[in-house]
Amino acid sequence: MNSAPIRLLVIEDNVDIATLIGDYFEPRGYILDFAYDGVTGLHLAVTNTYDVVVLDLALPGMDGLALCDKLRRDANSSVPVLMLTARDTLDDKLSGFASGADDYLVKPFDLPELEVRVQALWRRTVGHTETLLAVCDLSLDTSTLVIKRDGQTIALNPVRLRILELLMSRSPEVVTRRDIERHIWGEEQEDSDTLRTHMSAIRRAVDKPFAEPLIRTIHGIGYRICAPDEA
Repeated sequence: MNSAPIRLLVIEDNVDIATLIGDYFEPRGYILDFAYDGVTGLHLAVTNTYDVVVLDLALPGMDGLALCDKLRRDANSSVPVLMLTARDTLDDKLSGFASGADDYLVKPFDLPELEVRVQALWRRTVGHTETLLAVCDLSLDTSTLVIKRDGQTIALNPVRLRILELLMSRSPEVVTRRDIERHIWGEEQEDSDTLRTHMSAIRRAVDKPFAEPLIRTIHGIGYRICAPDEA
């Protein structure tokens, strides 16, 4: 987690969804404010400083499209906006982007994917220039979330992408199982096989198609990712 906490404004009228977001992000060190209607959300967005706004499309008082448009045009705000919606047609997405949204996530969504997208938006605004993690011929662009090895693009789901990013950012150090579990799931205790399952899938994608394995298991401790000559 970055040294300065990321401040999120969550504008979501579904209390259950807002609670899930809060329960996931707050233990990870984020600072969250909540609004449950569009008018309150707009007021908070223009009177406070946030790193990212998570904005529901269907809101009472003022919908997300109108709110985002006012935020851009009237308040001249450039705060990154990630729009949440159950509408998944191309026209709906284009309308969201036209109103000034920076990203678009369709409900239902996975909380780890929401975090990955929030992190990507935050990185853009703080001007991070070092966005490329590289170990040997494996690279991960933390701004675009594109993974490549030997020029081939690799697809991973959001949880596995975050595990890979952690291992690459700490390379060639060993990352303990507990550190990985805490990074992904917070203090919640996961089944002992859950991390192993994710690591097996990462290996199949990152190592199996290639000549040299990069991911190492340090038995009883954790995992590391490193060039073959550092193993």
